[in-house]
Amino acid sequence: MPPNGLRAIHMSYFGFDHRIHQGTLIINASVVESVIKVFSTLYRARFPIRKMKPVDVFHGSDDRSTAADNTAGFNCRFAVAAGPPHWSMHAYGLAIDVNTVENPYVQPGQPIDPPSSAVYANRSDIRPGMAYPGGVLVSAFDSIGWGWGGNWTGSPDYQHFSSSGH
Repeated sequence: MPPNGLRAIHMSYFGFDHRIHQGTLIINASVVESVIKVFSTLYRARFPIRKMKPVDVFHGSDDRSTAADNTAGFNCRFAVAAGPPHWSMHAYGLAIDVNTVENPYVQPGQPIDPPSSAVYANRSDIRPGMAYPGGVLVSAFDSIGWGWGGNWTGSPDYQHFSSSGH
């Protein structure tokens, strides 16, 4: 995605400390209105978000961003998938990872990602900031037609929401 196809959305969000914070999401220009709708819903519901910074703050490192429990959109990287390399939906600004520690990526035979999120692998123990079926986070993205990685069979990615569902 060329930079002129991306937009920075600056918004308020509720933190885990019950205070209002300011954050920035970089996303595809074509989904700005939809994404604002999602985060407005989360704000009104006081859904907690740990932090929201562009991946550039982490020098483009997805590992650093997820370890920091960062909510982020655009990241020019390949998808984590079997087969030949192909661009992630994040590379197009059409995916957002939310509360990456509370919502880990679980791949069979691999460590939970990020490692500090292992305590959240039990998805039946619902805690603040978690994505779960019927919860405000999943419902907000569902309302704009985005898919949730938590529905993926075999390797759920609970933090991941995208316009294509991939």
